[in-house]
Amino acid sequence: MARHCAISLSELEWRFTGSGGPGGQHANTANTRVELRFEVAASSSLGPRQKARLLDRLGPVVRVVASDERSQARNRQIALDRLADRLAVGLQVKRERRPTRATRGSQVRRLDSKRRQGDRKRQRRTGADDY
Repeated sequence: MARHCAISLSELEWRFTGSGGPGGQHANTANTRVELRFEVAASSSLGPRQKARLLDRLGPVVRVVASDERSQARNRQIALDRLADRLAVGLQVKRERRPTRATRGSQVRRLDSKRRQGDRKRQRRTGADDY
């Protein structure tokens, strides 16, 4: 199975809007906020296992937004990077946990610690003859 995934740019849906907040004339006129959508179910770039894993973990549509910079080109790159990161996390194959047993030494240390703590508490108690 391939350890990488290449998605065609034609499968991505871009939307550009004005980013909110202060910024004067430039922010009011430039559409620098980038919204990037990727439809997992309709993708032909993904294999069946990859598609099933992404649908299960991220849903049918993966959406990222970038409005960090004043430049639309820079926000486009940020959105692509965020999408790549999100897909990489969604495609990770989680290793199955193999149950392990505690070592003999760790069991002895744990029981010694419990015994010492119990002794310490026992010494703090006031006896019936102390009154």
